[in-house]
Amino acid sequence: MDSNAFSPLPLYDSFTLISKPLINLRSLSLTALAVMAGSAPEGTQFDARQFDQKLNEVLEGQDEFFTSYDESHDSFDAMGLQENLLRGIYAYGFEKPSAIQQRGIVPFCKGLDVIQQAQSGTGKTATFCSGVLQQLDYSLVQCQALVLAPTRELAQQIEKVMRALGDYLGVKVHACVGGTSVREDQRILQAGVHVVVGTPGRVFDMLKRQSLRADYIKMFVLDEADEMLSRGFKDQIYDIFQLLPPKIQVGVFSATMPPEALEITRKFMSKPVRILVKRDELTLEGIKQFYVNVEKEEWKLETLCDLYETLAITQSVIFVNTRRKVDWLTDKMRGRDHTVSATHGDMDQNTRDIIMREFRSGSSRVLITTDLLARGIDVQQVSLVINYDLPTQPENYLHRIGRSGRFGRKGVWRSTL
Repeated sequence: MDSNAFSPLPLYDSFTLISKPLINLRSLSLTALAVMAGSAPEGTQFDARQFDQKLNEVLEGQDEFFTSYDESHDSFDAMGLQENLLRGIYAYGFEKPSAIQQRGIVPFCKGLDVIQQAQSGTGKTATFCSGVLQQLDYSLVQCQALVLAPTRELAQQIEKVMRALGDYLGVKVHACVGGTSVREDQRILQAGVHVVVGTPGRVFDMLKRQSLRADYIKMFVLDEADEMLSRGFKDQIYDIFQLLPPKIQVGVFSATMPPEALEITRKFMSKPVRILVKRDELTLEGIKQFYVNVEKEEWKLETLCDLYETLAITQSVIFVNTRRKVDWLTDKMRGRDHTVSATHGDMDQNTRDIIMREFRSGSSRVLITTDLLARGIDVQQVSLVINYDLPTQPENYLHRIGRSGRFGRKGVWRSTL
């Protein structure tokens, strides 16, 4: 692998090169694999020094902007949470809080603005869900918390976690996402909910129609903030924020926090608690990583087909960089009588929901997709992730690999380049 072709983050350093005959992946519980051919696609260069320099510039001398908060709680019982919230947390399967949960739940519960960054799969969703659920007034069936996510799938995933953790509290949660019935959204919102989770376009539409009333909203959460605050979503976020009450708690959560995103948050946060993980602390502990050097692009398909017998044993996700590549690879695999599922953003919402439902249930075992699924989608049974293409954005490597080895589990990842 040409070190100049894809300048690695430290999390790339644990690559192990394997070549034919391929290792027997049956013996690995969770794997990540990269398949490499020639140089990396344009736009994948990552200047680590420039990243650190920008981050330091944002943070340097900004102590008056941030609030220091050093408390950490090594058990959920020590956090002062409602009994019925604790019941929901333990029923969901959590036993001991992750690092971000130990430091992040309590300040959010106290009503403080927070900026929280931790690696993919460490329990950020449960962190802000717990903070929201702790503060709701359940006697008031009005929207009190608004959570925004960059994709429909992630918004629906958050809705499921929020509902599960708040099961014993009687929380009412609704996901407002594109590709679904506007009239049905309006009906549910009119009936009353405590929490709305959604994508920016549909949420803004509901606010403008006054189907979603902002009068009682006291918590505003941005999940995957780096994506949300990118050029595609920044204006929508500002438009939504302008419609919210002036005194509102803001939480910003993400696995990566580029300096540009951190700088933007200053515009609508007040003395936030900062819980940041520096670039060299972003690790993928518990996920075994390998790459296969196949030398030529046209050999990648043959290599993937060689692996297919192993893939079919467990649930696996194969990432490519474009929607067209998803369709191409799916057709090629099916043309060789391999059973695979595929999903990407050009498919209608109903089709995507059906495919994801089949994959979650285990009836579909191999899923080909784009970075649509790289952020926040938690399918517990995924134990092998393959990068047929390296991601065009280095940060998405972390998100992709985080689909295996979610908090408390081991993982294996593989890249085919």
